[in-house]
Amino acid sequence: MSGRAEVHHEHRDVTGGWLRPSVFGAMDGLVSNFALIAGVAGGTTNTRVIALGGVAGLAAGALSMAGGEYVSVASQRELAQAEIAVERRELARHPDDEQAELAQTFVDKGVAPDLAAEVARQISAHPERALEVHSRNELGVVPGELPSPVVAAVSSFLSFAVGAVLPLLPYLFGAQGLGVPATVSCVALFAAGALVSAVTARTWWYSGLRQLLVGAVAAGVTFGVGNLIGAAGL
Repeated sequence: MSGRAEVHHEHRDVTGGWLRPSVFGAMDGLVSNFALIAGVAGGTTNTRVIALGGVAGLAAGALSMAGGEYVSVASQRELAQAEIAVERRELARHPDDEQAELAQTFVDKGVAPDLAAEVARQISAHPERALEVHSRNELGVVPGELPSPVVAAVSSFLSFAVGAVLPLLPYLFGAQGLGVPATVSCVALFAAGALVSAVTARTWWYSGLRQLLVGAVAAGVTFGVGNLIGAAGL
């Protein structure tokens, strides 16, 4: 009989990584550039101007998303590293106190005091494992599994660009008016929302309709603003 318990199920990654910036970037790119294009189209019928606005929106948005994600995740990572360093120093300076603290966390979770003390003693005999357990319990992070700011930035850049290019493509292929780009964007919004349901508990149609509604409202508002500005001759 093996001494290692057999795992009968697996969980999806819920810690962020590439998924959050990728999903957020694609949604943001699609909604923001669809709304931007709709706003420009509301003020002019010049397809070259509309396409230029869409290209500028894609470039600016993708770079902004990448830069924002990099700084955000890098700052989060640096804060976690600083706190892990504090924990490492405490383990080196006050090993008995830290061991007692660890034992108490097990007691608080329902483990018998004697057993908790023994488990804490065995874990504390291995400094790196002790650091990992303390960091997980007190900070909610694992030293070797901190998110990468580069991965977050690249994921955001690429996903935003993919989302933002969809409402722009019809104009690049010679579309006239907002009809075709709006149709493509609405289909893409619903599909993107439905796709997200694969990693959530929501049904595909609910997620799809929710995303379609958000994008349609944003585009409708900006189209109205653009139309008012265009009519005013500003």
